[in-house]
Amino acid sequence: MNPEIIGGIAAILTTAAYIPQFIKVFREKNTKSLSLGMYILITTGLAVWLIYGLMIESPSVIIANAVTMMLAGGILFMKIRHG
Repeated sequence: MNPEIIGGIAAILTTAAYIPQFIKVFREKNTKSLSLGMYILITTGLAVWLIYGLMIESPSVIIANAVTMMLAGGILFMKIRHG
């Protein structure tokens, strides 16, 4: 089996995990129970993973981290904006 297929499956699952939180935060505008530090770290980590994916030219790493970074970054933005 091609490693990119396994990577693609992992990418879909881990990226999809952020969707319910993203929707909840944008609907309710309530981020009080979310950790600012965690979202700073995860968004930064995702940016580094994205750079890594670009360096090794791995579509599954690039796409997963770009999309997840947008979702986590959106949550981080709302956390900063709405505290």
